[in-house]
Amino acid sequence: MSADLTVPGPDDLPSHALDPRSLIDPGDSLARQNEKLLTIAAALIRHAEEMTEDRGAAFAQFQRAAMLEDQVRERTRDLERALDLLNASNARLADASRETEATRQNLASAIETVQEGFALFDANDVLVLCNSRFNALLPDIRDQLVPGLRFQDYLRIAAASAHLGMPEGMSRADWIAMRASRHDSHHFILTQQMGEDRWVQVSEHRTRDGGTVILQTEVTDLIRAERAERGRMLDDQAAVLRATLEHLRLGVCIFDARLHLLGWNEKLAEFLTLPRGRLRMGMHFDTLLEQVRDQFHFPNGLSAYRLADWVRRARRRDNFQMEVTREGGQIYDIFAQELPDGGFVMSLADVTPERRAIAALSRANETLEARVTERTLELEDALARAERANASRARFVAAASHDLLQPLSAAKLYLASLDDALPEGAARRTLDKAQNALGSVEGILGALLDISRLESGRAAVDVGPLALGPLFRQLLDEFTPLAALKGLALTIRPTEATVISDRSYLRRILQNLISNAIRYTAAGRVHVAARRRGGQWRVEVRDTGPGIDEEEQELIFREFHRVAGQASASEGMGLGLAIVERAAALLGHPLGLRSAPGCGSCFSIELAAAAGASAQAELADPRDAARDPEASDLLALLVENDEELSRAMVQLLETWGVSVLDVASGEEALELIEATGVEPDVCLIDYQLGEGIDGLDTLAALRARLGDVAARIVTADRSEALRVRAAAMGAQILEKPIPPVALSAFLFGVPRRRG
Repeated sequence: MSADLTVPGPDDLPSHALDPRSLIDPGDSLARQNEKLLTIAAALIRHAEEMTEDRGAAFAQFQRAAMLEDQVRERTRDLERALDLLNASNARLADASRETEATRQNLASAIETVQEGFALFDANDVLVLCNSRFNALLPDIRDQLVPGLRFQDYLRIAAASAHLGMPEGMSRADWIAMRASRHDSHHFILTQQMGEDRWVQVSEHRTRDGGTVILQTEVTDLIRAERAERGRMLDDQAAVLRATLEHLRLGVCIFDARLHLLGWNEKLAEFLTLPRGRLRMGMHFDTLLEQVRDQFHFPNGLSAYRLADWVRRARRRDNFQMEVTREGGQIYDIFAQELPDGGFVMSLADVTPERRAIAALSRANETLEARVTERTLELEDALARAERANASRARFVAAASHDLLQPLSAAKLYLASLDDALPEGAARRTLDKAQNALGSVEGILGALLDISRLESGRAAVDVGPLALGPLFRQLLDEFTPLAALKGLALTIRPTEATVISDRSYLRRILQNLISNAIRYTAAGRVHVAARRRGGQWRVEVRDTGPGIDEEEQELIFREFHRVAGQASASEGMGLGLAIVERAAALLGHPLGLRSAPGCGSCFSIELAAAAGASAQAELADPRDAARDPEASDLLALLVENDEELSRAMVQLLETWGVSVLDVASGEEALELIEATGVEPDVCLIDYQLGEGIDGLDTLAALRARLGDVAARIVTADRSEALRVRAAAMGAQILEKPIPPVALSAFLFGVPRRRG
């Protein structure tokens, strides 16, 4: 080992530099490595024994040199590895370039074989490639279509081609704007003319990466075939249209938007009286109008220029229609309507027969109206005569009934005065028969009056809450003796029902139904009951009589109709059910009948329930009142101008122990009260008192002198006017013939005015 070898000291080297292995090249042989190690060891030993400052610096430099050598060696190896990777990448890139070029060549070859024109633009609208068929029909721009061309430039170049056909009314700038606008869509298709009578279908499709594929397919043969087919269709349609126009009974002509004649039929030439050759294709409307305008007369002072004004409107929103006349009396209807293309169609119709028919119909209608008016006047006269006859009949019935009721009332009062005087025996039986006969006459007269009043519509009703219980008890008392005489069982079921009705008419309805049931039932029973049906009460009158045939059920409600004539004349004239039907209709109470031969009959009437309403108070039976002549001490004023009736009334009242002051007129009554100062307990005043004041005026004058004296207006007048007037005064009416029971109830229910 050379003594001049300077080795850095341990303090001058970094810790990893002290490792001998870092100074040995792994590529050296083992002997060379051992040699180096021995040299290094000797140097280190010597350095440790003879350490100087210079030697320490040399050793440090040695260490740095060794470290730099290692770093250079490591960097060299890294560069070698990077170079190897770069060479491999270059090799792969070269392979990829070759594959891309091959793919491009294959794609170009593939799209070249496509029968359509093909072009591909990337996402930036730059042309990537196109085949030779793309825009092949535009040869003057073919060389300018190269990759790298922007889409907007392509549109400008294509629009500049002399072979590109523009749609009618579209400029080349408009075409560029249209294609640019359509290009923003993902997909679109249009048909474009390229070359003379050559056509392609252009379709654009957007790719996934935002590029655009344009396909151009030549459709010239299809367009030509469609044209030929359309031409054939138009020819066929023209033939059909011609046949249709000639078939019409109208004169028809068609004009285009420029007002040129496109077609017409022979009927038009006939109506316009134009010779052949005057109407020709392309003829202007004004020319035709000038030829025919003097043939027609327009209404209301108008002229043919009214039609011309409509024809020249920019927008004919309304149709044109007008009737014109021609010398000779022909009438034509002109009708014109706009077509979608701006033209119009006009028709001329001969409406002379229709207008003449309408005129004839109008004249006939006027004649018919005159005849109808004449017949109407005749019918009105007949109706007036019928109404006058009906009114006369009603007045006759009322007057006759009044005249009959006056003596009838007197007869009943005379008989009533004998009721207590005659002992039992033949005379008493004769009196009973006479009273029954008068009762039958009274019933017939009352029925006639009821029928007359119901038919005339002047019947007065007082509808309100009505308790059926008291009414049923009165009917039971009234008809039980009559049923017992025939051996029938009469049952009237008690009820607490309250209904809405008129007491008088409802009582009359039920009286007639019960009396009919008793009259036509030979054996068995008669049953009366009220049954609840929801908000209604149904009052039923059932009997075990012979029943009624279905054919007879509509007839029994007619006047004077009696079933099989079973009842005698003394039992009635067949007016009861007629009164029932009319009264029920007046009150709005539905009337029902169920009957069959051999099964009896059931008459029913429906009444509205009066929930929560107070019913009319029950009237006490006046026959239960005590009539002690000694205890009565009653003074009555009787105002009656009929002498016979007055005597009968006085006789009856005196029989009952009543003191009577009888006068013949209202004036006499007032003079009597004025002269004597007597104050009667009750007043019985006839309504019709002759030439002087009537009964109501008499009552008003008596009340002015005596105060609120108890009184009854006695009359056979059952008119509505009398009822209204009496009600306004608070006066009550006692109808003739006067029932003794009702008279007794009034007299003995009145408090005495004297002590």
